[in-house]
Amino acid sequence: MIEEAPIPNIDDRTREDLWKWSKMIIRAIGFRGLGTVEYLMDHEGCTYFLEINGRLQVEHPVTEMVTGIDLVREQIMIAAGSRVSPQEPHISGHAIECRVNAENPAKNFMPTTGTVTSLRLPGGPGTRVDTHLFPGCAISSYYDPLLAKLIAHNSTRTGALKRMARMIQETRIEGVVTNIDLLLKLLANEKFLSGNGDTSLVMQLMKK
Repeated sequence: MIEEAPIPNIDDRTREDLWKWSKMIIRAIGFRGLGTVEYLMDHEGCTYFLEINGRLQVEHPVTEMVTGIDLVREQIMIAAGSRVSPQEPHISGHAIECRVNAENPAKNFMPTTGTVTSLRLPGGPGTRVDTHLFPGCAISSYYDPLLAKLIAHNSTRTGALKRMARMIQETRIEGVVTNIDLLLKLLANEKFLSGNGDTSLVMQLMKK
């Protein structure tokens, strides 16, 4: 529902270990292309390998925003036989992505359907919106419920969070129930704002 880069509230040693382990795994299996190596971290700070996804991820815009690298272009170039630059990317600032979905959080995130009768999307410096929506667009239950990805970038995490909150507040999608209100709650939650959110946070908010 929300993705961000870089990872908040981890020490430099852990960050370096994640980079090192990911490189070792990718090289060991001879992977060539775009993908993610994913981990879970418990409340004690212990890290566990989760999975490898050998594809372009939904959350790839946050990586693009902090590195300036067009990952879609890189994927096409690799498929065409080109080589990716061996230089490690330079990380600049902080990026946050919110997924606006056609689903009803109050009904166990049941997918929703309808026709978009009115649409207003945010804009401005340091913002990006990836969407297929338009007024009159029919939302069906036969496809993924993702309606739009809102991405905010700023020099600091605090700045990116403020920018994202504004983006969510400016977004209007009428004609179909979405998770926008829940996204606003998450962005106002002290635990999330402090960088200490975990996988149970959404369910905790739903109980309130």
